[in-house]
Amino acid sequence: MYVGHYYDLERLRCELCGETVSVTACVISLTRNAIFLTVFIVLSILVISPFRLHAAEHMQHNLTVTLDPSEHRLTAADMITVANGQRKMKFVLHAGLNPSSPDPHVLIVKEAIQQMPVPVESFSASLPEGSRSFTIQYGGIIDHSLESIAKGFNQSPGTIANDGVYLAGSSAWYPQFETDLLTYTLAVELPAGWDAVSQGGRTVYEKTKTFTKVRWESPQPQEEIYLVASRFTEYEKTSGRLTSMVYLRTPDEDLAARYLAATIRYIDMYDHLIGPYPYKKFALVENFWETGYGMPSFTLLGPKVLRLPFIINTSYPHEILHNWWGNSVYPVFEKGNWSEGITAYLADHMMKEQEGAGAEYRFSTLQKYADYVLSGRDFPLIKFTSRHNPATEAAGYGKSLMFFHMLRQKLGDMTFIAAIQDFYKNNKFRFATFDDIRKSFETVSRKDLTHEFSQWVARTGAPVLRLGNAKAERRGHGYVLTALLEQVQPGELYRISVPVAVTMEGRERAFQSVVEMQGKKIEISVTVPERPLRLDIDPEFDLFRRLDRAEIPPAVTHALGAKKMLVLLPSRAGKELLEAYAAFAGALSKSGPDEVDIKLDSEVKKFPSGHAVTILGWENLFFEKAVQELTGYGMAFSKQGVTVGESQIARKNHAVVLAGRNPEDKDMAMLFIAADRPQCLPGVAVKLPHYHKYSYLAFEGDESQNVAKGSWPVMNSPMTSFLPLKDNVISHVAMGALAPRKALAALP
Repeated sequence: MYVGHYYDLERLRCELCGETVSVTACVISLTRNAIFLTVFIVLSILVISPFRLHAAEHMQHNLTVTLDPSEHRLTAADMITVANGQRKMKFVLHAGLNPSSPDPHVLIVKEAIQQMPVPVESFSASLPEGSRSFTIQYGGIIDHSLESIAKGFNQSPGTIANDGVYLAGSSAWYPQFETDLLTYTLAVELPAGWDAVSQGGRTVYEKTKTFTKVRWESPQPQEEIYLVASRFTEYEKTSGRLTSMVYLRTPDEDLAARYLAATIRYIDMYDHLIGPYPYKKFALVENFWETGYGMPSFTLLGPKVLRLPFIINTSYPHEILHNWWGNSVYPVFEKGNWSEGITAYLADHMMKEQEGAGAEYRFSTLQKYADYVLSGRDFPLIKFTSRHNPATEAAGYGKSLMFFHMLRQKLGDMTFIAAIQDFYKNNKFRFATFDDIRKSFETVSRKDLTHEFSQWVARTGAPVLRLGNAKAERRGHGYVLTALLEQVQPGELYRISVPVAVTMEGRERAFQSVVEMQGKKIEISVTVPERPLRLDIDPEFDLFRRLDRAEIPPAVTHALGAKKMLVLLPSRAGKELLEAYAAFAGALSKSGPDEVDIKLDSEVKKFPSGHAVTILGWENLFFEKAVQELTGYGMAFSKQGVTVGESQIARKNHAVVLAGRNPEDKDMAMLFIAADRPQCLPGVAVKLPHYHKYSYLAFEGDESQNVAKGSWPVMNSPMTSFLPLKDNVISHVAMGALAPRKALAALP
């Protein structure tokens, strides 16, 4: 049961745009830190999956609902049309709604009560001979408060209240039967001034001084039915067959106009790339708490989220694209959730690709995998259902999107586009698996892709490359460059296509080629017209692989992804500041590491190996040791502050975060974090996990506004070999220009 998408807002800014805003209470990410799906997938399995039956005909619900928000109450009648021959069925419904049938020949019997995130009751329904339709009447109270399900995630399993109405399949607010998919109509009556939104197209809309009546129809098969209502101001724009809609709780004509126009542009782009948009409308709906949910034909965004200036250009296309992947072609979660990877690739990655930053996005993806997916945290894509921590995101989203990128590189843009179009056309409003994706790609490309899908989808892990013995010799009118490339990961070989780039003397553009690696060792041999000065392996990060630690600058992710972390408190700090650092350390322990040991600096003589180390405070006894490690990155420290490149960061009214490597174990991370006042630390504790890719950060004031950020340069990548000049002197020349790339699609 695919119900949408959930994100962590400040992480989203960092991942997609490289920027972040101060929204300390933010609980969503439109990319993007989605723990939200887990709850609904569990509900699917526990409530709906046991009842699944595959049927050629879909069950039809014709719902008539009256909402009384002040009483938290709904009154409903559901006329249900079933497939031929079905006379006995089971269904579940939210507890306390007392279903009955006005037809005395229809028998409804309560069977059991189950305690899920919402309490539900199960029933059996028996129909008379020859009957295909019957009606269930029910009504009662649904009122579940917002609940903290996980860190940084608020959601409601369902509520009818004065602030608004949110009812999903997980709310069990309508009878849920033994079916995969359903079609429906939904007629809703509400108090005056209210409005209601659901999937599909609106066929009735009547507003008077005493009531609102609205009717939504979804002839397209759905996994579940949503009902969202509030006091909205509605905006609308029609373009061809599409109606773009915006529902705002606070009127804002300019904001609505931007979203209406963006909706049309994005859907036009994806229409051409994938296939016709599957619904009549797409609506941006403002929620009454901070969310980032994506439903078929609409998205439900919190009031702060939808007003962030970057959302419309970054995460909004992601939610729109889910109407193709996840909300009209449905993943079979038990066989792997492929929809998040392809959506991330064709939305988040493609938006960066349109800006010329595709390689940067792929590097960040591989960096997260290297930092978070350590031994014991990995899993094959066929086991991925949803993300609930950084490791599941890095594998389930990152590995998947890189897999689609590698398919594109192998087959070419035209074949790749034709294959995703074939997959969409053949699986629209059906459940699909990675096997169905493979069949479409094989049909279009006329290639056997069994091995590609097997090694990337069914296996755990990633290749690890090592480069060595690079040398060049004159041959005829050119040069032959040779080098040894090895796969050094434990376990099986990966058959991979490895991009290489050779920078040549006197040539602005590098020579580029692809090496097919069919064994764990291969000798690269490249003939070039001029003296080769530099060899780069996978220079644009086109290959899913585990990056060497030396390829990655020290970053926050390296520390937060550690299995073990030691946090050192400054024993010489004043009482109030020390208490603030202790609270900060407690928050840090919930931000990623499996085990966190918090000690005073006076209790430790040296850094342990096998641990990430976090040093807190300018007063820390290990401050000088941190300085020795960090000055290697071109930093300068003084009593007044820190100088990083051309940026000068004062100690006064600032907090700084600096990433390096544990001097006692270079495979492990070191963080130095300091503030001059206790009030500066709480905001940094909230924001730090969302600036995961940076090497240095500075925050100003009690609001912890980010004023500086960046990454250290990679000085000696093991994927680069430098070759000597004529005088045998090796010069660390810059890599030659690489061939320009076009994005897979462009915005109209």
